[in-house]
Amino acid sequence: QVQLVESGGGLVQPGGSLRLSCAVSGNIFRLDTMAWFRQTPGRGREMVAVIDSGGNTDYQDSLKGRFTISADNAKNTYLQMDSLKPEDTAVYYCRLTGYSGPISPYEIWGQGTQVTVSS
Repeated sequence: QVQLVESGGGLVQPGGSLRLSCAVSGNIFRLDTMAWFRQTPGRGREMVAVIDSGGNTDYQDSLKGRFTISADNAKNTYLQMDSLKPEDTAVYYCRLTGYSGPISPYEIWGQGTQVTVSS
């Protein structure tokens, strides 16, 4: 069974940086995308960044230039967040899309990690 575990969240001052990690365990037949989402009570869940199996990336427009998504050969995914602002405060989730078999697509979410930007 594939599982995602996020880490790296915490409390940071405005202007600071954090690096989130998403560790993937289990066997994946085919991995298509890894993405980071965030959720707050007021904004709901929104896509932050996504990276596909070819290394192509996309970002929420308002976050371009401050956030960077990357992945390693073990399919672990990272989100580097710089120049953090109080409005970046949210629970950040990692999401994987892919296939568990030739005709079995799935979507898996991590449990989330809290990021709080405050002085």
